Amino acid sequence: MSDELGIHCYDKDLIQIASNEQGLPYEELLKVDEKCAARQRHPLNEPPQTESQYLFYPMNDILFQTQRDIIRFIAKREECIFIGRCAGQILGEDCLKVFIHAPFEYRVQVTANRMGISEEEACTHVKTTDKERRSYYEYFTEKNWMDMSTYDVCIDSSRFTQEQIIMMLKAAYENKEA
Repeated sequence: MSDELGIHCYDKDLIQIASNEQGLPYEELLKVDEKCAARQRHPLNEPPQTESQYLFYPMNDILFQTQRDIIRFIAKREECIFIGRCAGQILGEDCLKVFIHAPFEYRVQVTANRMGISEEEACTHVKTTDKERRSYYEYFTEKNWMDMSTYDVCIDSSRFTQEQIIMMLKAAYENKEA
């Protein structure tokens, strides 16, 4: 999609930017990316979490706040695509909010094929990922992750090819800009 539009796509590279800005190890931030902290405890056993400036804040919150600021900064400077990280809620009406979904069984099959794992392992992976994403989104936005009314475009990826989805999103993007 980003190649088709000639704009940059930000996903996990936001973690690297946050790591550089906060002086925290990328690997530590990767562990908490798009996950919300357990409400009962902070991950104090992680070395960066014991530094005085982070002692009372879960690393998840530090990463979210840093990525939020990075997303706002980048969005003011360039047209781009952000994958996840509540970017649609962070940017509000200043962006095209897209939710790509598919039936559970389809996502299990795709995950098993992409990761080269059994359907049972893929089922567990999809359930865990859904739970983490839902918790993360709802914790930081106080909105329902599956509420399709919070998105501008919702597409069931099981019904279209990747090329068709790109064409639809390109048309939506160009229409939003008009």
